Amino acid sequence: MLLNPLEKIVANLPYGDGFKFVDQLLELDEDSVIGIYRFRESEYFYKHHFKDQPVTPGVILIECMAQIGLACLGSYLMRENDSKPQFVFTENHINFLNTVLPKTTVIVSAKKEYFRFGKLKVVVRMMDENENKIAEGWMSGIILKD
Repeated sequence: MLLNPLEKIVANLPYGDGFKFVDQLLELDEDSVIGIYRFRESEYFYKHHFKDQPVTPGVILIECMAQIGLACLGSYLMRENDSKPQFVFTENHINFLNTVLPKTTVIVSAKKEYFRFGKLKVVVRMMDENENKIAEGWMSGIILKD
């Protein structure tokens, strides 16, 4: 089965199924990315995080934003490189405005602020499927080369 370029980027992310928070990329170019992820009721963390009223942990929301906004966009920017680049998340400033419950689909958009000397910084936003803003801010990471 041949994958389109966006599917290939998602398939090549260095995360296992239990920790990959990208279902699909909707848009991707040199300056921005938009991707989605549906938080399933079966996610491992819901059993333990507010077990009677599960809520998605903020650190997982940040990870979802980093996987779409940094890892996917960074992979695209490094596509001419023969190796599979690895990304290290270095810093962020995220404001949370709403919670994410099980069965919520989130839409993450990230716009490149800069990419130089192996460091990528993006302005990122997370919305739910009803266009409610969940979180916004910025994050950055560096690319480790083989």
